[in-house]
Amino acid sequence: MIKTPISADSHITEPPNCYIDYIDPAWRDRAPHIKTLPGVGDAFVIEGHPVPISLGLVAAAGKDPKDISTDNARFDELWRSGWDAKYRVADQDRDGVGAEIIYPTIGMLLCNVADFDFKKVCFEAYNRWLADYCSVAPTRLHGMAQVSMRTPEDGVAELKAVKAMGFKGVMMPGDPAVEDYDSKIYDKVWATAVELGLPLSFHILTTKQGPLSQSPRGPRINTFLSIIRGNQDIIGTMIFGGVFDRHPNLKVVCVEADAGWAPHYMYRMDHAYKRHRYWMKAPPLDRLPSDYFKENIYLTFQDDWVAFQTAHLTNVNRLMWASDFPHSDSTWPNSQAVITEQTAHLSEIERNRICHDNVAELYGLAA
Repeated sequence: MIKTPISADSHITEPPNCYIDYIDPAWRDRAPHIKTLPGVGDAFVIEGHPVPISLGLVAAAGKDPKDISTDNARFDELWRSGWDAKYRVADQDRDGVGAEIIYPTIGMLLCNVADFDFKKVCFEAYNRWLADYCSVAPTRLHGMAQVSMRTPEDGVAELKAVKAMGFKGVMMPGDPAVEDYDSKIYDKVWATAVELGLPLSFHILTTKQGPLSQSPRGPRINTFLSIIRGNQDIIGTMIFGGVFDRHPNLKVVCVEADAGWAPHYMYRMDHAYKRHRYWMKAPPLDRLPSDYFKENIYLTFQDDWVAFQTAHLTNVNRLMWASDFPHSDSTWPNSQAVITEQTAHLSEIERNRICHDNVAELYGLAA
């Protein structure tokens, strides 16, 4: 029996009141907010972010490619289910999706703000709003809380706080405030995540070294192809840093960075370790890098034909299909056609693993 797909990566569209109404009152005057700008339309203005964030791409699911634009977007014209959960289940049903793992939109870019005090209160506000949003359909909407990682101690406290709020997973910023994620100072964070049963997600566009922080080389569209690099760097940092030797039960999710590249990336990691670890002074590992990748790293993707074709070269139990609704890269409302075409060569068991079982087991979702 083919099971109803679960999207392992969907999004909300933060409404105008998300941060203003839910943030610590002492920070309300500095809260991210929507402003109408000439030639841009409605955009989120974030203190510390270099440019306002146009809303044109955040809810472009289902649009003809020629109609996708960042210009003159209006919040009231976006998909309402992105911010009003009463409409969300209907949009899931239209796409044939049984449930979604929910990530932020503006919150992704907030990860790149340098002020960690500001980032922390914004994430706390978002988590309060998200809990309300998901409460409308708790078996269909599963939000990923945001944590700031201002310090390792903050990380531990934030994980405990969001677990108490009922969240099933956490979205991490690509860059912590202190050292990097291979440092042993974060062992207390990883141990807490394992103890609480919280998978940790790293989403594209949440790393300050990513393509949005750089001047594009060549045509602007070339930056689209570099988006996954930030996630690859985090995975390599954690694997080569021995994080999974010290915490073998830690589960890390690489979100929206596709997966077709994974077989070659694992091969190159193993090659580097076998051939170059001595002169590069790499820390010793108990196993090959690819072994940790196959066991500890989950990958989400939407329209990735190569990922389905090479599933046998990765770990079919760690691949998770996603719709990315309502963003511009979404397969909605044609997800069923995409899945049918791209999984035609897979067995029913393999298709169910990638499109339903893996995400359901990772987050402990009810059938």
